[in-house]
Amino acid sequence: MPARKPPGTAWSSAADRVRLSKLSGAAVARLSAERRWGFSALELRRIQQYFRQARREPTDVEVAGLAQSWSEHCSYKSSRPILRAAFRPLQQDRRVLGVGDAGVMRLGRTLAYALRIESHNHPSAIEPYGGAATGIGGILRDVLAVGAEPVALADPLFFGPLQGGAEPPEGVKRPGYLFDGVIAGIRDYGNRVGVPTVAGLIGFAPEYLVNPLVNVGCVGLLPARRLLANRAHAVGDQLVLVGGDTARDGIGGVAFASQELREVSEEESRGAVQLGNPILKEPLIRACLQAYDRGLVQGVKDLGGGGLASASGELVHAGGFGSLIDLDQVPLREAGLRPWEIWISESQERMLLDVAPKDVDELRAIFRQLDVPATVVGSVTTGEFERLRYHGELVANLRLSFRVDPPPAPRTLRRPARSHPEPGLAEESDLGSLATELLLSPESVSRESIIRQYDHEVRGRTVLKPLHGRADSPSHGDAAVIAAEPDGPMGLAIAVAAQPAACAASPRAGGSWTVEELARNLYAVGGKPDALTNCLNFGNPEDPIVLGSFADCVAGLAAAAKALGFAVPSGNVSFYNGGLGHAIPPTPVVMGVGILPDIARAVTSDLKRPGDSLYLLGPNGPELGGSLYARLRGHTDWAVPPPDPAGLRRRGEKLIALGSRGQLRAVHDVSDGGLAVTLAEMAFGGQLGFEVDLSRIDGGSPAERLVAEGGSRWVVEVAEQDRPEFERAMRAEPCVRMGAVREGRGLLRNGGESVAALDLQALYRRWRAGPSATAPMSA
Repeated sequence: MPARKPPGTAWSSAADRVRLSKLSGAAVARLSAERRWGFSALELRRIQQYFRQARREPTDVEVAGLAQSWSEHCSYKSSRPILRAAFRPLQQDRRVLGVGDAGVMRLGRTLAYALRIESHNHPSAIEPYGGAATGIGGILRDVLAVGAEPVALADPLFFGPLQGGAEPPEGVKRPGYLFDGVIAGIRDYGNRVGVPTVAGLIGFAPEYLVNPLVNVGCVGLLPARRLLANRAHAVGDQLVLVGGDTARDGIGGVAFASQELREVSEEESRGAVQLGNPILKEPLIRACLQAYDRGLVQGVKDLGGGGLASASGELVHAGGFGSLIDLDQVPLREAGLRPWEIWISESQERMLLDVAPKDVDELRAIFRQLDVPATVVGSVTTGEFERLRYHGELVANLRLSFRVDPPPAPRTLRRPARSHPEPGLAEESDLGSLATELLLSPESVSRESIIRQYDHEVRGRTVLKPLHGRADSPSHGDAAVIAAEPDGPMGLAIAVAAQPAACAASPRAGGSWTVEELARNLYAVGGKPDALTNCLNFGNPEDPIVLGSFADCVAGLAAAAKALGFAVPSGNVSFYNGGLGHAIPPTPVVMGVGILPDIARAVTSDLKRPGDSLYLLGPNGPELGGSLYARLRGHTDWAVPPPDPAGLRRRGEKLIALGSRGQLRAVHDVSDGGLAVTLAEMAFGGQLGFEVDLSRIDGGSPAERLVAEGGSRWVVEVAEQDRPEFERAMRAEPCVRMGAVREGRGLLRNGGESVAALDLQALYRRWRAGPSATAPMSA
């Protein structure tokens, strides 16, 4: 009678063999396309070579796991070398406590905060409600996975035009349907899980017609001692899967996110969109935090893209260990899942915890009390192999370094020569009509109708809300502020920024402008820039021009971050945005945090008192490249002005010093729409008017002065008694007193000549209506 093999060494018939060894390159490529693995020809040859050396054929479980880990979404195989060179120096800052699923920064002596931003672009293009909702769910898990309690959310979004745009191609949903679904998904998930959405932006442009961008960010707080690593701790530790049950939703999500959209994307990939459950997420967060506080968790990974395959592989490999996992122990929500489906399912609300054997029972008791499943599915082993079993028999046995750490993909960068005509403003004689056009553009109108759907005050930490101004006339602010501690004065300012038009015209300068805008927003409320996280949304990295733009944008982001004092402890890359003849512009999005020593000194954007002086702080030249005016007039190739992060930092720190002494009444950064929009938004919030003399601003015609954006500029309201101190502080800076706060209308002058009188009350009613989708809730 033949000897029996030890348990777990016999191969299971539940896993199918994939016959690769004798297939030609063309045949293997066809098989990869049919099964939607997403491997390149070079990667397929590497897989064939590995298994020829192992003298066997791979199982479908092994190939499925490789497809997840080698996807662009998980491996960053096109961007890794570029990111490492640019951002690693900005992660070696002494303020950075950890770099993992989220970045972690010191906050005072005993606290820390975590920050991360992610994308859920492709899922939201297919199923906007579910895609956006599970984007929020995923970013909450990223912050939870470093030991932090999520306390604030942000949602930078980009869509095609809601009205008057081109018809979407076949297979693409209308922008209005996507817009309504995405907002509803973010609203419902964030509100139900009880985390406030306090910051965001919404952009509209034809380039996002096929591929909307749904980026979501999160900030969390933690005692510094609770920081957790995203790696396994010791041999023998138990791998405990906690949270939701596993089903077929989300299978192949990372492969779907690593290709351009096509006419058949919805038909082929709707199953790749996950199903969220915020009602389970809230107790999952509480249970994890209780377990963390009791010291029961040694390491943790969230189950996002690639599911259990990615989470377990990355957790164990980072610790230098191997693993043994029993797939039949994974709790299922539906019957009949094959082992490979269990392995790569992206079902939501799941975390994988590394727990010492002695602590498993106590951990289970915590989760049982909150009615959250917790199941031991494997253990940490010696060596470097990952062994998977199904009902006691092997279905996979792979070297972890081979599976989870693929080499960078060979890519080519190209930087085409760009010609940039100098901006030249056409004759714009009616400045009132020009200001109205900019103010009522979809890029400028009020976001109140969206912000009001989000609960931005739940948890009671929100000190400065997304809308500034009077309760009956709210207007746009630059950043929100949350309390960092229940009884202390310290606060965190949170803001987002993006400059896709500038990045398209000049990628390196545009990258710097993006960080400069973020810093202006934080400085405006009194926050000292501390850390940023980036979501880099680009097209196909196999296009050398796209990758060249990516490299230049990253270089600009890193240079500006360094000059402005930002650490960059985390980030995300989203490639393959576009398809069907449409390509998005380079769209790096940043979310940043600034530190306020005293939240009582936070500054808002709304005008406060008639008679106060209005100053334009910052360079006064007519800088139009990348501006809203240029976009509305079709001048996308106008030269982008050179960045000046050092000058911005100098002026910003002076603003912080003045604000900390209570010597600033209001501050608002000059961005989309130039002075025309900035002044109107400040007036709306205070139900006041203004009188401004454009002739006091250097350079260009009155129209150019009104619409120019440039960078490093704010409008500042200063009380009469504080003018001497303000002017002393800014005597070495480009700063001009251009007017004053008044009752009633918004008056624009050019010397002694009146050039416009804006009926601000009438404009406010139109502006407050916000962006609206006329299409019904149908695709």
